[in-house]
Amino acid sequence: MNLRNRVQLIGNLGSDPKVIEFENGKKVSFSLATNEFYTKDGKTVKNTTWHNLVAWNKTAELIGNNLKKGSEIVINGKLVNRSYDDKDGNKRYITEVVVNEVVFRSQKEAA
Repeated sequence: MNLRNRVQLIGNLGSDPKVIEFENGKKVSFSLATNEFYTKDGKTVKNTTWHNLVAWNKTAELIGNNLKKGSEIVINGKLVNRSYDDKDGNKRYITEVVVNEVVFRSQKEAA
């Protein structure tokens, strides 16, 4: 069996993309909100999940130059788990989606 690490999300940017330039290329990081709706006790309930996303090089440049908070996008990518030491020396763990493809759905402004 050939299993793959593949993620597809449709949502809205929670913040303007933050572009950082490194010697080996550009990186962009941003948050994405995805929404699920369900009915509970006859009322529609919205459940929002926040995702941390990063992209590199040409994809990073495309996102950084064309998207802003509130933009609706579709992304394809993969999940990556990593750890780092914070300023107090504590080990922190983070799960990110590394974006390899993005489709712009709208350029609407955030409310």
